[in-house]
Amino acid sequence: MPSLPSVYPEGAGARDAWIVARRGERNSLDSRRPYAFFVEDERTGSGEIVPTATVLLTNRECPWRCLMCDLWRNTLTESVPAGAIPQQIDFALKRLPAARQIKLYNSGSFFDSRAIPPQDHAAIAQRLRAFARVLVECHPALVGDACLRFRDLLHGRLEVAMGLETIHPEILPRLNKRMTPDMFASAARFLRGNGIDLRAFILVKPPFMREEDAVEWAARSLAFAFECGATAATLLPTRGGNGALETLAASGDFAPPALRTLERAAEQAVASNRERVFVDLWDAESWPGCAMCRDSRIARLRTLNLTGTVPAAVACDACTERE
Repeated sequence: MPSLPSVYPEGAGARDAWIVARRGERNSLDSRRPYAFFVEDERTGSGEIVPTATVLLTNRECPWRCLMCDLWRNTLTESVPAGAIPQQIDFALKRLPAARQIKLYNSGSFFDSRAIPPQDHAAIAQRLRAFARVLVECHPALVGDACLRFRDLLHGRLEVAMGLETIHPEILPRLNKRMTPDMFASAARFLRGNGIDLRAFILVKPPFMREEDAVEWAARSLAFAFECGATAATLLPTRGGNGALETLAASGDFAPPALRTLERAAEQAVASNRERVFVDLWDAESWPGCAMCRDSRIARLRTLNLTGTVPAAVACDACTERE
């Protein structure tokens, strides 16, 4: 593994400043509107394929400055006023087709009181009565009694998504997430003990990781998440675009995973686990890869997401030697 580059600081505070200094501009957003919303099919625990709404809420930036994160681009520098989040949900639901599940993702933690005003929880829950399952995301440090209060307001079942990222003992601390596997496990026990489902996010090839190690550490991290009680997990290919990773790329300490590496991680995950494993295919059409087979490989991963099985491998004479 490459050594920690001298340009990347050791201390958490210094890392915050280093990461922020390499950012570009935020997108211009309206606190009364979500910055995106859409409906996609998702496979449930029973194997049923159901339409699932996703609403990407506009709110204050997350207090953590994770090395790999670019979600700050669609956040605000100040907290939204009371009533703004319910208004955003109304805006999206009026324009979306019917769905069975809903994901309220907010580029941070739903239970961060500076991002989602707690006084809006009841109004938010009222708008979600038609959904059998409600998914929100949260940093393990903010999992607590607020989850229980929101759970009790809902008509459907609550599921909390937490970013485990990786359990690699050297790389996880470098991500500046200020979280340990023990913190994740503790939050998972709290959720599981209170009837709240858990979904985990796992990075494929985070910064400082070699390509040849990516599949193994994705598998180890998935196994840990499922041991902690996760009922679903999503593999996320680590992407550049936030400034910090471009700096690390220049020093040889970051490159996004090859598409074939992501495929291998997904194949092994589905073959090894009884719980659901998904691959995040956001912006997949823009991923680099072999022009002859890239689209077929992405279509294969979409099939894997919906079926929970490993489809037949894609054969490509143009890139076989480079896999």
